[in-house]
Amino acid sequence: MSDCIFCKIACGDIPCAKVLETADCVAFLDIAPLAPGHTLLIPRQHIVDITSAPPEMVTSLALELPRLAHAVIQSSGASGLNILQNTGASSGQAVFHLHIHLIPRREGDSLGFRWNPGSYGSGEGEAMRQRIVTALSSSI
Repeated sequence: MSDCIFCKIACGDIPCAKVLETADCVAFLDIAPLAPGHTLLIPRQHIVDITSAPPEMVTSLALELPRLAHAVIQSSGASGLNILQNTGASSGQAVFHLHIHLIPRREGDSLGFRWNPGSYGSGEGEAMRQRIVTALSSSI
């Protein structure tokens, strides 16, 4: 896509601090890192988000994650790592080209992560489970 910044990065039109490059994907340092070593992994092909990604593209990205995660942790001196993928504006997706964040974490880094667990009311969990099962079976 001609106006997509990540497509321009993937094809080399915009420079980046590249750390990994394969036939299918590119990984580079985020220009606004949440922590030193914050890395983005993107497919070369323009894919808006995970819901429109062909399974083989997700596989290509997933194959690189363990090695890339290890390298980010080792090189940043982090003791942990968040792997995050936002889909849709309501989730925080700002660039509408599929990308996976690898965010190095350290004890007491104050990055935080808001996790406000809820619960299902009587029958709500089963109803949700059924809707998901139905959606999965209709997408085959």
